[in-house]
Amino acid sequence: MSNDALRLLLVEDDELFRLGLRVRLQQDAMIQEVVEAEDGETALTIAAQTPFDLVLLDIGLPGIGGIETCRQLQLQQPNLPILVLTSREDPELLNRLIALGVQGYCLKGIAAESLILAVRSVAAGASWWDAIATQRIRQTLTDTVSLTISTANPLTQREQEVLALMAEGKTNSEIANRLYICTGTVRVHVHAILHKLQVSDRKQATQFAQTQNWLS
Repeated sequence: MSNDALRLLLVEDDELFRLGLRVRLQQDAMIQEVVEAEDGETALTIAAQTPFDLVLLDIGLPGIGGIETCRQLQLQQPNLPILVLTSREDPELLNRLIALGVQGYCLKGIAAESLILAVRSVAAGASWWDAIATQRIRQTLTDTVSLTISTANPLTQREQEVLALMAEGKTNSEIANRLYICTGTVRVHVHAILHKLQVSDRKQATQFAQTQNWLS
């Protein structure tokens, strides 16, 4: 599917909340279509019949539930990115999602701009983990709990490649040419990098990476 025309499958049982999400998502020019499903069974049927760039999945679903829906989606279409949207932020859930291979995790109530950025990032092949939620979870973890999100370097391999080229002073167009990707995808990766490192611009991202010896 084209990075400039995203097709999303929105799986959410709350009709009003689902409507609000669809309206917000369709305000973004990169999102071509949002198809809705109110439960996991319906989502699996639709996903088997229609190609999508991303599934935005609620965990608290009726019927087979969100976790089982996620598992079956991964079996059915292992290359289909899944971005979870939930009100839960407990370590057990996060570990289960990681084990299932989910690419992203957002808390309900996320700002519209951040949700759009998360969708774009995950659809482009990056990952997106809610910074506030994961920080709260990490604070409650004991040494015996294994959390496979890297606390040393949260960036994906592609994001590290983009960051290294940013550190060289390359523009988005130059990075796109070097990595053989489109400029829009580079912008998504840059936004994801700034979000994950909790910095406001490219210079701060580079400086932070240098202090962590990520660019050596």
